Amino acid sequence: MKRKALLAAVVGVATATTLALQTPPANAAPPGAAPQQQQQTARVGDPASLAAQVADKAVSSQLDELTRGPDEAYSRVAVTPGAADMFYVSYERTYKGLPMVGGDAVVVTDAAGNVRDTVAATGPTPGDVPTRATVSAAKATEVARTKLSRVDDTAAPRLVVLAWGEKPRLAWDATVSGISDGKPSIQHVFVDARTGEIADSYDLVRAGTGNGYYYGQVTIGTSGSGSSYSMTDTSRPGIQCGGQNGSAYTGTDDAWGNAGGTNLETACVDALYSVQREWDMLRDWLGRSGINGSGRGFPARVGLADVNAYWNGSYTNFGHSQDNARQATPIDVVAHEFGHAIFQTTPGGAGSGNENGGINEGTGDIFGALTEAYAANPNDPADYLVGEEVNLVGDGPIRNMYNPSALGDPNCYSSSIPSTEVHAAAGPLNHWFYLLAEGNNPGGGKPSSPICSGGPSSVTGVGIQNAGKIYMGALARKTSSWRYTNIRAASVAAAIELFGANSAQCNTTKAAWSAVSVAAASGEPACGTSTSDFSISLSPTSGSAAPGGSATATVGTQTTSGSAQTVALSASGLPSGTTASFSPSSVTSGNSSTLTLSVGSSTAAGTYNITVTGTGSTSHTATYALTVSSNPPTRDFSISLSPTSGTVQAGSAATSTASTATTAGTAQTVNLSASGLPTGATAAFNPASVTSGGSSTLTISTAPTTPAGSYTVTVTGTGVTGTHTATYALTVQTTTGGRTFTNDTNYPITDFNNTQSSITSTATGTATSPVRISITISHTCAEDLDIWVRGPSGTWYAVDRYGGTTCTQYGTRTFSVPVSQQAAGTWVLDIEDVYAGDTGFIDSWSITV
Repeated sequence: MKRKALLAAVVGVATATTLALQTPPANAAPPGAAPQQQQQTARVGDPASLAAQVADKAVSSQLDELTRGPDEAYSRVAVTPGAADMFYVSYERTYKGLPMVGGDAVVVTDAAGNVRDTVAATGPTPGDVPTRATVSAAKATEVARTKLSRVDDTAAPRLVVLAWGEKPRLAWDATVSGISDGKPSIQHVFVDARTGEIADSYDLVRAGTGNGYYYGQVTIGTSGSGSSYSMTDTSRPGIQCGGQNGSAYTGTDDAWGNAGGTNLETACVDALYSVQREWDMLRDWLGRSGINGSGRGFPARVGLADVNAYWNGSYTNFGHSQDNARQATPIDVVAHEFGHAIFQTTPGGAGSGNENGGINEGTGDIFGALTEAYAANPNDPADYLVGEEVNLVGDGPIRNMYNPSALGDPNCYSSSIPSTEVHAAAGPLNHWFYLLAEGNNPGGGKPSSPICSGGPSSVTGVGIQNAGKIYMGALARKTSSWRYTNIRAASVAAAIELFGANSAQCNTTKAAWSAVSVAAASGEPACGTSTSDFSISLSPTSGSAAPGGSATATVGTQTTSGSAQTVALSASGLPSGTTASFSPSSVTSGNSSTLTLSVGSSTAAGTYNITVTGTGSTSHTATYALTVSSNPPTRDFSISLSPTSGTVQAGSAATSTASTATTAGTAQTVNLSASGLPTGATAAFNPASVTSGGSSTLTISTAPTTPAGSYTVTVTGTGVTGTHTATYALTVQTTTGGRTFTNDTNYPITDFNNTQSSITSTATGTATSPVRISITISHTCAEDLDIWVRGPSGTWYAVDRYGGTTCTQYGTRTFSVPVSQQAAGTWVLDIEDVYAGDTGFIDSWSITV
């Protein structure tokens, strides 16, 4: 079925989110694979791969904050490692196939494969947002051009759903670049696609200022040999420095600059020295790989003919002081501008609005302070002042982090911050960071810092490195709609994640926010309380049933921190006439329950999002999409089994009662049969047929030679108007207690669907790693199949990844899969067919634990 290999490419306007580099998949997608199937994954045993697996499952289950509307879909953007072995998996969202600006989300996982947190910029989008524009793309570009006084370039606009604002709207995202108020500007302008009005905009150019300061003889990373060298740092990909044409400076030797304040090569020495110290600080202190989190950086340019420096979304650019005596390339200025790049390449990108812009500016100042402290250069001691060396316009520093009001910026958060100029709006964030790092009265020659009215009497700092870790952990949870209240919640979560709820760092994070008048939001976790937690998931996450029928799903739970706890299960959002039941109704975290949704005969047709809630020491949710079909049958019946499972020794028999009921119209004769029996087993019904409303006894007899394993026996009731089924989980044990278990029941494999087959292991102790899995599949294109196995603890492991350019028969294949969990319990094989054109079935599989 394969014609040729296809190269997938993402093409679009360069926005804050698209500049983040994606982690490449470990296996190529099969040719023509649907976009939702082309998700990034990695090898078994790779922590980033595990983070991606777990996060994707959380998104699929619509865990907690990840709820979405029926017309929306998430796609993974990147997996970014952080401090303390945490991973931050970012997602973007679409609405009816259109990109959603403001629809981003983040899933936080740990190295053990536990979901630790979920955040989303917005909730589900109403289903009535139009998707057809009445304003043309050309008209939108014309409107966008009015944001600039001089337009140098434009890009073709893209149609998006803008989730920011009072309600979502269809908009053109138009990018225009040029001059605004005499300064360089690259504007993203959102033009309402129905009215032609400007709905919102933001500028990728983030202007900053700093000290033209020289560091004397320093070692910088460059490249070249012989008589050909370049100011390009090959050990830090993407980092280079040169003039306004964008090319790196070159030379015949590896000696650069002359220490002169107007010499641009000297300015590049300072710039490279500074960004290289920032790169190393991110690695050594904060656990971040490169400026963008994926091991890459961005170029720097010097010689800007302006008393300024800025980040424009693609590179940093540095000018000079007003007296033109020195270039604006000291550590705090360079690290500030690259701090904007960090803000843009953490989840959520560069958001909209003055408050968000102030947070962006404060982020630059924080990374300037962190880099200055890390470098510990005696020519520029750490001081929490911004631009004090350059004396940009003759007035000394441009911002003061320990007392912003000393330079006219607000120390405290207030309702006026959202309308405050962005550099001034950074004041509360800068003040908070100094209090968190140093406290209000640190001593040792460090300046005291005021506390806002209503704050604590004092704050004791945790040190600048710990403060940086907390803020980096908060940034990794950022969404495009971030405001000060969101930073507080994110930083508290990061402090607990990094240092524990009982830590001084947790209490100080809260105290420092209160000291700058940012109040706690509802639901903020308390310091000093138990950190035991759990997660919840659904499999499958959607299903359909006719009125009078039912749908089922497995509710999985997992202990994510602390000790296991009792989780009570409930469901809400049920349509009229439909009921939900759980078996069992509560579980110990790490175990699972079966959800049964019984659709009433009067339930109206439609799709309903049902929220499943697990309540323990806290509560978590997942969402199940139930589709109720129309035109209920005028005459129908149902069938059920009790019990639904049993365990026997090979050679013994298991029994169950098959009950029927008339669900519509009059009673009818129902003939009973069974399929999916293991080798050597037989099934008998007494009686073999019943009138709906009656029952029969099912006896499953196994032979001494029946292989040990878990089998799903399907009981079929065939009536006059149709057929219905119920399943019985049969576990066969050998008399010798072996550790190999088999399921030889056939399961169909269909395009773009998941097929699951389970085996119940009765082996004791810990599973021997790697487990040995043998799979026999009848399928003409093995390269279409993505195969995983889930252990009894709920952890998923990759077995055989999809990908390739030709098709081969699957047949029988054997794998060794590293695992870490108990042997006893249910092991689930999951096979997803990610491409159209080939189908088949699972013939059998076995696992040796």
